[in-house]
Amino acid sequence: MRRLMLTLALAPAVVFAAPQKPCLTADQATKLLNKDVCVTAHVYDVVQLPDGTRFLDVCTPQTPDEACRFTIVSLWEDHDEVGELRKYRDMDVQVRGIVQPMHGRAGMVLSHARQFYGGPPKFKPNPKLVRGFSAEQSRPPVNDPNLRSQGAGRAFMNTRDQETRPAK
Repeated sequence: MRRLMLTLALAPAVVFAAPQKPCLTADQATKLLNKDVCVTAHVYDVVQLPDGTRFLDVCTPQTPDEACRFTIVSLWEDHDEVGELRKYRDMDVQVRGIVQPMHGRAGMVLSHARQFYGGPPKFKPNPKLVRGFSAEQSRPPVNDPNLRSQGAGRAFMNTRDQETRPAK
C-alpha cells in the first residue's frame, strides 16, 4: 500500500516533466536558423583573431574552410564571461545557443560559459530600445508615472487644514 501511495504521489512529476531535447550535430543545426538548440561537436582547434574574436573550429582539418558550414564564435567583449577556450581543444562539447546566419554559413555566438552546461546565452539589450539613455543620466530610461514624484512640494497636510489643539 505504501509503495502504491508513493508511486501515485510521484506520477504527476513524471507525467508533466518535459523531456530534455537531444543535442544536434553541427550539420543538423545548419538547417535550424534562428532556433535555440543544443549542438554537440568536436573542437579541433581554437582560433583567435587579432581583435580578440575567438572561433571554435568544429570542422575536421581535412575540410577546407569554404566547405565548413558551421562555426562557434566568441566575441572579445564576452571574454570574461566565457573564459579560456583553449582547454576545449580536442574535446567533444555541447553548446546551447541560437543558430544564426554568419557570412554564408550557420553559426552560434558563445557569450557565456553556462552555454556549455545547457544554460542560455548572455542577455544583451536591444540598442534600439534603450536609445537616448545613458547610465550617467539621473532620469529613468522609461517614462513611468509611478517613478515620478506626485505633487512635488506637497506636505502631508496643508497648513490651513490643521486643527488647533487645546492647551494643557
